[in-house]
Amino acid sequence: MYILGINCVYHESSAAILKDGRLIAAVEEERFNRVKHGKPAEIDNPDVLPIQAIEYCLEQAGIKIDEVEWVACSFLPENRLDNAKHADFVEAGGWGSEDGEKFFYDKINQIPDKLMQMGFHGEFKWISHHLSHAASSYYGSPFEEAAILVVDGIGESASTMFAIGKGERLLVKEEINYPNSIGFLWEKMCKYLGFSEYDACKLMGLATYGRADDKIIAALNKIVHILPDGKFSIDNNIMKFRIEDYSELENSFNTKRRGANEQVTAVHQNIAYALQKVTEKILLHMIRYFKISTGMDNLCLAGGVALNCVANGSIVEEGLYADLYIHMAAHDAGTAVGAAQLVWHEHLNHTPRFEITHPYYGPSFSDTQYELALQQAGLTYERKDSIEKYVAQLLCEQKIIGWFQGAMEFGPRALGNRSLIADPRSPEMRDKINLIVKHREDFRPFAPSILADQLHEWYEVSHACSASDFMLVNYSSKYPEKTPAIVHIDGTSRVQTVKPEINKRYYQLIHEFALLTGVPMILNTSFNDNEPIVCTPQNAVNTFLKSNIDCLVMGDFVAFK
Repeated sequence: MYILGINCVYHESSAAILKDGRLIAAVEEERFNRVKHGKPAEIDNPDVLPIQAIEYCLEQAGIKIDEVEWVACSFLPENRLDNAKHADFVEAGGWGSEDGEKFFYDKINQIPDKLMQMGFHGEFKWISHHLSHAASSYYGSPFEEAAILVVDGIGESASTMFAIGKGERLLVKEEINYPNSIGFLWEKMCKYLGFSEYDACKLMGLATYGRADDKIIAALNKIVHILPDGKFSIDNNIMKFRIEDYSELENSFNTKRRGANEQVTAVHQNIAYALQKVTEKILLHMIRYFKISTGMDNLCLAGGVALNCVANGSIVEEGLYADLYIHMAAHDAGTAVGAAQLVWHEHLNHTPRFEITHPYYGPSFSDTQYELALQQAGLTYERKDSIEKYVAQLLCEQKIIGWFQGAMEFGPRALGNRSLIADPRSPEMRDKINLIVKHREDFRPFAPSILADQLHEWYEVSHACSASDFMLVNYSSKYPEKTPAIVHIDGTSRVQTVKPEINKRYYQLIHEFALLTGVPMILNTSFNDNEPIVCTPQNAVNTFLKSNIDCLVMGDFVAFK
């Protein structure tokens, strides 16, 4: 039986397909259409399907869409209309307005018809957005039971869900509704500080440069309030989430909204710092409450806020749970997987569950396709017998390398198959890659990929967790002076642990680098330049040619400019 899951209502448009309950393909539309996030989250486009992602999933399954028995979409339209009932600051015809929400609702309900136009004739199922998030994390985890916390901007009308998983069943315990939303708080603060609503990763990096400012903290505490029983509230009279009004934020922080091209000052850093700290405070408040109320030993996280690896590090260090599992695509893309899993387990009552241990569910390519892309670009290249050993030597020579191997990762992290890699020992490497390769802000950190069996030797790890396999948790470095390119200003790294049974070639590359240097890790960042992560050999060649990457490695082929 084939079940197709889709996510398209907001952003991170994606598709995933299960065969008899087992995930066989999952991919984001942005990797094909080369538009970040697949599309913007607009009131007039929730019915824009991830066509190319769907086609890839069908191709991997070796079927046509009329052979799919079920399609699950990670949204429950009937619950969305509640948004027009909130007393809110809205624009006529916009989010939260009666006319806007009705228009949005009607557009969403065109999704089944559009699938039928593609040739689908099976059963269609709407699935709650947050339940889809919860399912993606829990069903992919190794746990027989777990507490599940979903935290993002908004689903239908809720921003946060407390649930528990036991066996094949999920049970929703509680929800926190809009406008009390950590995800929306970050989106609005990103725009207030001069970034886009999708730039939470930038704000997280900037926060580390800030310091505690009593006036800023006091101002933020008037916006965000901790409530009993794991709850919190946000003053939307100040935030005004659904309109482009920053006047109350400017009054609260006594600071004008930063323009995108204006200099980042210490005040901006301190606001970002306070935001990060209050986020950690809220998340810890919620998981402490949930531990007491459920007594469960394991925790699953999902939702866009679960990509905050600094906060995840705080959760791990708290030590309340034996293990933490975070879905590789914790943002909205992962709901395509969760929606399909819910149909399999909850609606069709199938067992068993299938653990998801790796992120490599995207397209892969042949040697012939590698060579064709290199030849069409007129690049000189050669094939190497021991590519891992050869590339390790290039890293020691301070080369920045585009590393393109195997199946593409699902989710926002490059985890060794679509990566830019470099020597972490170089003090200049971080600035070099930020400024002349990726053309991004100089305060943004890079991550290490480290041999999993060496993690405790190089990082302060009181509680190891599986979340590090997907680069979703921070640890403090024991030897920051030895790897300055991948240690942030606060002495931490967003670590990816690499295991030979998960990615043999990437593990071998790092092993060869360790033999040469004594350092069992390399710098790893996504293979892109202000664009979605590269998907095809042609994407890789194009990014290689337009950037200051020194060397391109695809499979066993090596090309220089």
